[in-house]
Amino acid sequence: MTRSADLPRSSSPELPADTPWHAISSAEVLAALAVTKAGLSDAEAARRLERYGPNALPEEARVHPLRRFLAQFHNPLIYFLLAAAIAAVALSHAVDAIVILAVVIVNAIVGFVQEGKAEESLNGMRSLISAHAVVQREGRRQSLDVTDLVPGDIVLLEPGDRVPADLRLLRARGLAIEEAALTGESVAAEKQEDAVASDAPLGDRTSLAFSGTLVAKGQATGVVVATGAGTEIGRISGMLQAVPVLVTPLIRQINRFSHQLTFTILGASILLFAFAVLVRGFVWDDALIAVVAVAAGAIPEGLPAVITITLAIGVRRMAARKAVIRKLPAVETLGATSVICTDKTGTLTRNEMTVRHVFTASRSLEVAGSGYAPQGAITQEGATEEGIDDAAAIMEAAPILRCGMLCNDARLAEEAGEWSVTGDPMEGALLALGMKAGLDHVHLSVEWPRVDEIPFDAAYRYMATLHRGPDGEHVVFVKGAPEAVLALAGPQDDPARWDMLSGKAARLGERLLGFGMMRLEPRERLRVEDLEGLTMLGLMGFIDPPRDEARQAIAECRSAGIAVKMITGDHIETARAIARQLDLADDPVAMTGAELESLSDAELEEVVGGVSVFARASPEHKLRIVRALQARGAIVAMTGDGVNDAPSLKQADVGTAMGLAGTEAAREASQMVLLDDNFASIVAAVHEGRTVYDNLRKVIAWTLPTNGGEAMLMVLAILLGFTLPMTATQILWINLVTTVTLGLVLAFEPPESEVMQRPPRRANASLLSPFLLWRVIFVSILFTVLMLAVFFVAQARGEDIATARTLVVNMLVVAEIFYLFNVRYLHMRSLTLRGALGTRAVLLAVGAVLLAQLAFTYLPVMHDIFGTQPVSLLDGIILILLGMVLFVVLELEKWVMKRLDWFEELHA
Repeated sequence: MTRSADLPRSSSPELPADTPWHAISSAEVLAALAVTKAGLSDAEAARRLERYGPNALPEEARVHPLRRFLAQFHNPLIYFLLAAAIAAVALSHAVDAIVILAVVIVNAIVGFVQEGKAEESLNGMRSLISAHAVVQREGRRQSLDVTDLVPGDIVLLEPGDRVPADLRLLRARGLAIEEAALTGESVAAEKQEDAVASDAPLGDRTSLAFSGTLVAKGQATGVVVATGAGTEIGRISGMLQAVPVLVTPLIRQINRFSHQLTFTILGASILLFAFAVLVRGFVWDDALIAVVAVAAGAIPEGLPAVITITLAIGVRRMAARKAVIRKLPAVETLGATSVICTDKTGTLTRNEMTVRHVFTASRSLEVAGSGYAPQGAITQEGATEEGIDDAAAIMEAAPILRCGMLCNDARLAEEAGEWSVTGDPMEGALLALGMKAGLDHVHLSVEWPRVDEIPFDAAYRYMATLHRGPDGEHVVFVKGAPEAVLALAGPQDDPARWDMLSGKAARLGERLLGFGMMRLEPRERLRVEDLEGLTMLGLMGFIDPPRDEARQAIAECRSAGIAVKMITGDHIETARAIARQLDLADDPVAMTGAELESLSDAELEEVVGGVSVFARASPEHKLRIVRALQARGAIVAMTGDGVNDAPSLKQADVGTAMGLAGTEAAREASQMVLLDDNFASIVAAVHEGRTVYDNLRKVIAWTLPTNGGEAMLMVLAILLGFTLPMTATQILWINLVTTVTLGLVLAFEPPESEVMQRPPRRANASLLSPFLLWRVIFVSILFTVLMLAVFFVAQARGEDIATARTLVVNMLVVAEIFYLFNVRYLHMRSLTLRGALGTRAVLLAVGAVLLAQLAFTYLPVMHDIFGTQPVSLLDGIILILLGMVLFVVLELEKWVMKRLDWFEELHA
């Protein structure tokens, strides 16, 4: 490349970012860019490259792995645990310190691994830009690295090319570009070189070709009007970078809970230490180890790890249901989802065009089936009435069916029972329709060989093919936009019927194609002027059909109090028709992107809750919709598959990308990826998310009272001046053994029966609901009473302090086991056969704890480490009976709350 110092002064034009390139003529575009159709000179291209920079998206700064690992420790509860470990080391309690540090480090490693993959959204977008482009410079064709393109370069496009930059088309012949990843349109967009309205939405800017989209057919020449960050994809990339990383409801709740618990324990520990030294006369180091024992009992040191493991188990369950979680807290956030914003094409629909109606001069036919499989009946409208002959109707419609199959360049193929199309999706639908009627495409092609054709062109909006018929006659078949085909029809065709049918199809949200034919004198060439006076064969209405399972999934969402909103780049009537078919709402209210733009953020926030369908939506619209819903307090899950979805996927509380048809940019911007591109899978994931949250609450409802009982017992001992009923080492033994068994087993609990009949929980709902707070206090008191009773009775019997402490430890473990069976059901009674039998995981955990306690109680080596003594069989039976009493009391508490209508109120 020429050095910039050797170049003459730049004549590169200023390019305002808001230039409406689609709305001005080709000549004006070339003049504004100071370029001719021969292209730029190499010297001018070098100047512009220096001025505008390479045609590439900016790199996003990566977070260093060490910084990400250290961030796992940024939590008040972790700080307090580390301080407790340091205190334990200073007081020569190495076992206590090792246990605490092990829990902290394991929790950090799990978090680091789960969240280790950095954001790759911009890299995903970068992969959409082709490596090379064919350009014209100085009148010569050249192949250039795509990063070297500059505004003003003349680019040539062929089928299969990926558009390398945003282009204003100068010449387009039969050009169709797949823009689904950018606009959400399910069929390739037809392009032409004429200017369009300046306020045309993105999907209607037919004079532009956008960077990263794919040329489906035709040829074109265009001039580069934007590169790199200035392209439509670049603009979306900037929006994506500006979206902050959201903190999930669970993380907010855990952070709030950690702060509250940490400062509560810290304040109580300081007061307790002062009381022990100043009032009770403790030596300061004895007082400090006593306070550490209290803190060890109060701090649920295993809770962060158990929460992480609970979420990881949810990840595994969701993976079995075709939903892969990329970011761990998203598992729980799904359970709080109150609104699902979903793209239409490929998510609610199959992204496969299907003919739904065939209209001839005298008949209206309905077509069943979906996709490209040639299965489905063709019947007359009103086929349930007597005297209607479907076979006769199909016979009458044979000319239009034949026209659809012959005026066609697509091919259908079947593999393992799945049908797919090569070529235009609408042409594939025509082949499937003909096969449903019993026609054979190969046989027709032999019987009616093609002689010549006029390819589709956006300038005249139709395709025509010339065929030699079975009797040697020459016949032209034409298909295209209804108004274009009708304009070629002779005076014998009455446009009134076709206008009426067009209106009917529009109300059904169907795309229309018109079909015609005419006979010609034998010839070898077909010209446009030969087509005047053709006979109108009829119209066909196409639709991208809804997924069969989507309706059921949406019904389940509605029963669970979850609103579903369709956000699509498609036309409003098409979107509204799909919404009605899916029963998206009782009376789906629709809004266009243009209407949305006229609203302020505050106005949008007011109306967004009542709108079910947003049509012709741009990336900015999707982002505004998600933010408006979040401003109303909603927890938003956003599904999508295109580049245009990436910013809103990242903004949403749970961005959900399609794994099969989705772009890499969409997947990397999301917290969850659906492997089967099935909307029903997100509903299954919500079900699992609610189960995970229930299980998290069960873990907390079990963990905090056990820690609370330990702490309360130790505090009373210090306040009242009697011997500590347990040592700090014994407390850590209990916490270590029971947390990794009894506490963890709750993470495997199956869903409760009514999990999808409850409304979503509030976004600001506390992790400690009134019910859980009551449970923590109530059960802590019960545990404390039981342990004090056992301790004082043992001392009254003359048992030594080691035996009394051993009985207290075993009483606490027995109480935790019976409480586990009670807490397995938070929304129903546990005193049932199913509740008593437990699950395999519960029984294994209980067995493991019992074995550990037998070792703790009877092995001599454990006596030396923990200061324990063996207990009698009778004492063990008494402890079990006391545990049964505890279970009955807690079941009575549930029953009383239900009888007094407090239960649901406390659960809110």
